[in-house]
Amino acid sequence: MNSPSLTFSQRVLVLVVAFSGLVFDGFELGLMPQASLPVTVDLMGKEYADAHGPQWFAWYTASLMLGAACGGIVLGNLGDRWGRSRAMSLSIIIYSAFAGLGAWANTQEQMLMLRFFVGMGTGGMLPNGVALVSECWPNASRVVIAGIMGAGINVGILLFGQTTQFYPVDAESWRWVFKIAAMPALLGIFSLLFLPESPTWIANRGRSKGSSISLMELFRGRLLRVTILGILLGAIPLLGAWAASKWMVPWTDKIATAALAAYDGSDATTIAHFKGYKGAVQFYWALGAILGSFLGAHIAVWLGRRWSYFIISLSAVSLTWVMFQMTEPLKPEFLKIVFAQGFASTLFFGWLPMYLPELFPTRARATGMGLSYNVGRFATAIGVLLAGGLLVSLKPFVDNDPSRAMALTGALCGLVYSLGLIVIWFAPNTAGQSLEDDPIRPGADDEG
Repeated sequence: MNSPSLTFSQRVLVLVVAFSGLVFDGFELGLMPQASLPVTVDLMGKEYADAHGPQWFAWYTASLMLGAACGGIVLGNLGDRWGRSRAMSLSIIIYSAFAGLGAWANTQEQMLMLRFFVGMGTGGMLPNGVALVSECWPNASRVVIAGIMGAGINVGILLFGQTTQFYPVDAESWRWVFKIAAMPALLGIFSLLFLPESPTWIANRGRSKGSSISLMELFRGRLLRVTILGILLGAIPLLGAWAASKWMVPWTDKIATAALAAYDGSDATTIAHFKGYKGAVQFYWALGAILGSFLGAHIAVWLGRRWSYFIISLSAVSLTWVMFQMTEPLKPEFLKIVFAQGFASTLFFGWLPMYLPELFPTRARATGMGLSYNVGRFATAIGVLLAGGLLVSLKPFVDNDPSRAMALTGALCGLVYSLGLIVIWFAPNTAGQSLEDDPIRPGADDEG
């Protein structure tokens, strides 16, 4: 069923605002992998040592992931209670406001707390934004819409990487980027005041005695199986992205900074190359990620839900290993491998906006998607901290070389993608299913 109570212009407005919310969400997610080391060096001052860089990167990331997990569940459930549009608007305001406050942080502990609340907003943005857009557009448009929504976060990461190539984030000047990160609050206020609500959610609220679903209901009856599968399918790419792939940026930063320190020339182009290299790496990764997250939904339709997830998992685990173990930053082929890994590992994030809404009925959709995306972030927060511990443990095996330890940590953590090769075969077929339908019975063969 389409959404006849919304005009085409209203549906376009919903898509533009939700997409923009995800772009700024990506800006927030891309910020700390680049800013973590400069922030730590500046805030610690003379107390800073090399070991503190990866340690605080792990803590900042874990704090963000923990906040995102809480925000995705709480604000996702709020989307089923209050409406997708209002919950999404609140999410944008939250992540913008607390990111902006980072410009005035004076200690790592203050920044750690702020990153938790930024995570709350980013976690709430995705399930509410995807649920809103999925329900406001006709089913015939869902493949393209899912691709656009899947690409939103990575467009933000790309824009951030492109910006920092020309305006590097360093220990002398990093606060400006947090001030810019506060600006999307204006979008959140606009959305709260003017964005229409999902007609599907409004209609379902009118038909149902209860306007929303409790979290516990997702773990009972026939929803139990799809909830667990949704959590696993959402957790695997998140663990891979944050416990493995994101080590690419501090690893690059470490090597590029060492190369700059060892450079004894005065060529301005060479110096700029070293200073902006981590921004270039994030740009190439995000460029591949935009294509991957856009095409993930198309691949889900072309190859079928199961086979596509299987192939994506195989590609992600292979290319992550290649990136961390068969090349390294500053080598000629490195940026090409980064692009390919970004493409493969983010196909998941186009696949998920297509598949996850199909698993849950309307009254449970934002809550179910919030759980699916964000319970994995609890595991990711733990995984990132364990990855930091793994890095320390691996140093004796790589002659106490921090950059080689980061590379080996990223490669080993990237093996988590291989779990997707198994889990996907337990997932139900949802091909051809309308979003107004209940979840199908698990166990059907996937033919589309």
